[in-house]
Amino acid sequence: MTQLPGLLDTEAIRKDFPILDRVLHDGKKLVYLDNAATSQTPRQVLDVLTEYYEQHNANVHRGVHVLAEEATALYEGARDKVAEFINAPSRNEVIFTKNASESLNLVANMLGWADEPYRVDSDTEIVITEMEHHSNIVPWQLLAQRTGAKLKWFGLTDDGRLDLSNINEIINEKTKIVSFTLVSNIMGTVNPVEAIVRRAQEVGALVCVDASQAAPHMPLDVQALQADFVAFTGHKMCGPTGIGVLWGRQELLEDLPPFLGGGEMIETVSMHSSTYAPAPHKFEAGTPPISQAIGLGAAVDYLTSIGMDKIAQHEHAITEYAVKRLQEVPDLRIIGPTTAEDRGAAISFTLGDIHPHDVGQVLDEQGIAVRVGHHCARPVCLRYGIPATTRASFYLYSTPAEVDALIDGLEHVRNFFG
Repeated sequence: MTQLPGLLDTEAIRKDFPILDRVLHDGKKLVYLDNAATSQTPRQVLDVLTEYYEQHNANVHRGVHVLAEEATALYEGARDKVAEFINAPSRNEVIFTKNASESLNLVANMLGWADEPYRVDSDTEIVITEMEHHSNIVPWQLLAQRTGAKLKWFGLTDDGRLDLSNINEIINEKTKIVSFTLVSNIMGTVNPVEAIVRRAQEVGALVCVDASQAAPHMPLDVQALQADFVAFTGHKMCGPTGIGVLWGRQELLEDLPPFLGGGEMIETVSMHSSTYAPAPHKFEAGTPPISQAIGLGAAVDYLTSIGMDKIAQHEHAITEYAVKRLQEVPDLRIIGPTTAEDRGAAISFTLGDIHPHDVGQVLDEQGIAVRVGHHCARPVCLRYGIPATTRASFYLYSTPAEVDALIDGLEHVRNFFG
């Protein structure tokens, strides 16, 4: 068995994840390498969700009966846990959404409807990057189309990093918002936040960071990032689907208008006008994702109990080993950084002229779950002249043996296609 320094006790951790014991085709045990799409859920989170529905299920806030009060305490307790997890200055800066996509759309719509000095209009510019997930491209395209603002972006270098050579031109006095991913979901690139934030602050632009591929894998400190908004999602960090987070600076949330209207987000309503509740409830219209938020709180407890520093160290070791082994495979091309430094645990690659969908299908027959396609990052594929990639992505329960299984599976793919 391959031994690597810095690994977690994966044998103990994997016992928390029942699905990892699944046996698939022809008795082959599941090798789950699709964690950038969604992570698996530990028993500790599943138990909390079951207990909620069996003992505490009710709508939150306003209710005076026992179940409503219990559900409210659990829901708002989850907000406290998330605030501590990301080192937010205030719990009121944590907004629950249904996913990171909704969080990013929320920011875009707020800025489109805002008064000065935050309003995005035809005299302003929006800056993104070529490596973004579609969820951090399309909302800004829609905002630009609606307002007449100009959309600009940073390109990519040949080795899968942001080309910041023209940063002073791209981010200028007309820039209203700079929105970019902390870690690329397709290439694993960790971006230079400090340089981008520093330039944005020089021109008075707001900064939004998509941390969907960062929050599950490394310590996330929103104060250290110095961004204005940070978005991430629960299902990639051992939590349930249907829950996302938007963190925003308190003063911005107080000044910006709501995105959705309805119950819960109001203070008073008449037939002529309405006033709104303070943040975060101002941005949480209707019945919120109650059980999902509680599940996310349990996931935060689970990750915290292991330690985000230790998780990051484990993933670095696994990724370093995987990059090394993948480079041994004939005709394999890694798309993005080819070292383990400054990269996350998602590795995309092509294998000769074999289509990634064929690679994924043959690997699946070996019990190996990877992701194929453009990973909602089609501009990256266009930049590197490829139709799609195969992506293997790792997490706290990933093992060197699973990397070895992937390499053996790729050899089977090569033999299968001659």
